[in-house]
Amino acid sequence: MLSEVRQIKKLTHNDENFNKQGWKAELKLGFVYSANKTTLPHRSHFGPLRVQRPFYPEGDVCHVYLLHPPGGVVAGDQLSIEVNVDKQAQALITTPGAAKFYRSTGEQAFQTVSLKVSDGATLEWLPQETIIFEGANIISNVKVELASSARFIGWEILVLGRPAAGESFTQGQALLQWQIFRDGEPLFLEKMRLDSEAFLARWGLNGCSSFGTLFANGATASNLEAVRHLIADTPGRGVTLIDDLLICRASDNKTQLIRHFFEKVRSLIRSDIVQQQPYTPRIWAT
Repeated sequence: MLSEVRQIKKLTHNDENFNKQGWKAELKLGFVYSANKTTLPHRSHFGPLRVQRPFYPEGDVCHVYLLHPPGGVVAGDQLSIEVNVDKQAQALITTPGAAKFYRSTGEQAFQTVSLKVSDGATLEWLPQETIIFEGANIISNVKVELASSARFIGWEILVLGRPAAGESFTQGQALLQWQIFRDGEPLFLEKMRLDSEAFLARWGLNGCSSFGTLFANGATASNLEAVRHLIADTPGRGVTLIDDLLICRASDNKTQLIRHFFEKVRSLIRSDIVQQQPYTPRIWAT
């Protein structure tokens, strides 16, 4: 992993994939189940997006770490990630650290994520938090397409500003969209605009610097009750069930508390959703 990162870091802004408008990067991954094992035979990239070699700490689940060696996204950058999980395949994707969207002088940065999960397949999309610096200007779209018997757990954890450095979010904006479909029919559609007004308003984040959403497809009423019991009277936490899609929300001034909460929720429901025992990727502890 380290040698791969060092090699990629040799890329500079003289690289053919960079121009005055920023980086353009694409990553495509295709997971396939064969011979009692999920493999990653299809992967291609353009620009500074890579994955580490797949590994199997749980046996049959293919774990992949997504790498973005530049370390942050600036105005004009365009990142595109496309993941396809074939029938019966089981995959978990996470990142080795937080993503960062830096301050912009006006231009927007774009991130597009497309996740497709076939019948009988499972995908866990578990990136570490995304830090949106004060003054950033970003558009992020996540689209999840599920087959009828596909299973999915995914989350998004966002940090506005840098509270530890005394930075708030009085400038900038983030336009965020999540779309979840099953067999072409919409399960969840959300568009959100976050700016200084939404950050401070009571109808918005009420000054909370961190918030997140967790989704789990294939959930039941018993999963809902288990998460409600976990939440109890904790402020800034909520959960609902739409058909069999569990949606869990959290807001706080400490990102780590949201991370810990989502990890507990995932541990509670993982065996029911993806038929795997609780497991925490070791990279989260580094």
